[in-house]
Amino acid sequence: MTGIMKTQIDWIPLSIGGVRPTQGKTLAVMQVCGGSQSFNAVNQLRVLGRWMRMVTIPNQSSVPKAFMEFDDNNRMKPSPYYNRIVDVMEELVKFTLLIRDRSDFLTDRYSERVESTDEVSTRVNQRSM
Repeated sequence: MTGIMKTQIDWIPLSIGGVRPTQGKTLAVMQVCGGSQSFNAVNQLRVLGRWMRMVTIPNQSSVPKAFMEFDDNNRMKPSPYYNRIVDVMEELVKFTLLIRDRSDFLTDRYSERVESTDEVSTRVNQRSM
């Protein structure tokens, strides 16, 4: 999962002026594990989502021993893990609907209103401090 998100991050511009193209978007984080359950990766993805100024939903999921959770048709078997993933996705949809048409208001920053795109570009692209 972290590889998928990293690939996505590599292909988006970090900023347009002082504005990240990801800001104000909703984010859900989940992971699958080959072994025991751990939330280290999802916690780091939450930090990354905040850095990208995304609205990260409170819910998250981690599926340990994921190779055991799928049937012969590659469908996830009914289980508490499956239910948890559905919970996360439902919450993602709810937050997306709550944020829609309010993103500009929620991500508006004073510092971005007073600094022009040219000033940000000059500051960000400095060769040295």
